[in-house]
Amino acid sequence: MNETAPRRATVEGKSWYLIYSKPRAERQALTHLERQGYCCYLPRLRATRKVRGKLQAHVEPMFPRYLFISLDTSSDNWAPIRSTVGVSRLVRFGIEPTVVPDSLIQMLMDREDEQGLLAPPRRVFEPGERVRIYEGPFKDYEAIFLAKNSNERVIVLLSILGKDSRVAIDPAHLAGSR
Repeated sequence: MNETAPRRATVEGKSWYLIYSKPRAERQALTHLERQGYCCYLPRLRATRKVRGKLQAHVEPMFPRYLFISLDTSSDNWAPIRSTVGVSRLVRFGIEPTVVPDSLIQMLMDREDEQGLLAPPRRVFEPGERVRIYEGPFKDYEAIFLAKNSNERVIVLLSILGKDSRVAIDPAHLAGSR
């Protein structure tokens, strides 16, 4: 992504539409559509997944099975889209393809980091809520959420050896306790 010039969602005479891909084929559909000369957008985000008891970072589509395509109703050839590898269909309401507002695409593009990835939405914990720590030196401990501090950390109350201690940790290492 070019850091000096932000990407623009609006292309003169074109609108954004929604494509529904085959299962786990969003990237494949994107690649094949772009090879055919279509302008497409697949918002991706950095996420964590628990694999064999450990959190692992990976990149996944923000909207599983969906990607966006910019088309002109009068000059673009829409016929090859549905037979493109990875594409299931163009999303329609009735007989008309679904138009996605340029403002939504622009908002997503504006929130991307320098790698073109969106940050995952963080769960907001309430003060007093019980949480479980999934990563770091306090892994597998339960704690009480106290507050968010200004350094992208949160403060939890942790009971260690019968003594309550305030600890600052990364909020990505927390999950609600059940």
